[in-house]
Amino acid sequence: MNYEILGGGHMSYLILRVMINALSIVIAVKLVDGITFSGEWWKMIIVGGVFGLVNSLIKPIVQLFSIPFIILTLGFFTLIINTLMLGLTASLSDSLHLGFQIKGFWAAFWGAIIVSIVSMILSWVTGIRRIRYVKHTDKWQE
Repeated sequence: MNYEILGGGHMSYLILRVMINALSIVIAVKLVDGITFSGEWWKMIIVGGVFGLVNSLIKPIVQLFSIPFIILTLGFFTLIINTLMLGLTASLSDSLHLGFQIKGFWAAFWGAIIVSIVSMILSWVTGIRRIRYVKHTDKWQE
């Protein structure tokens, strides 16, 4: 079977996802003391890509090993996981000289909440949540 993303190719989905990540992080930088960005605008797009890679490659492994804590805390431990992923993104960005920094756990915690909320809203507004894999046909579906 041949599957594709409707409404565009894989690349347009990826670009939209990276832009949503970057905009979410920009809003967290503006709202949370302790989260800073000092670089050219295009470096924030790279930070959005780094965040996407961290969330797609590392976060599932961390969640798998954290299942008992997630169950015991009724899901609230996922906030800690999101905090760690944002902190890891900042650490990797610092290593890559991108200018994205987080000072302290609480800044990362509140930043992760803001990034999650803004990302959810932007995903809803752009319709990226409706994009789904379906069997390849010649007709457009939504």
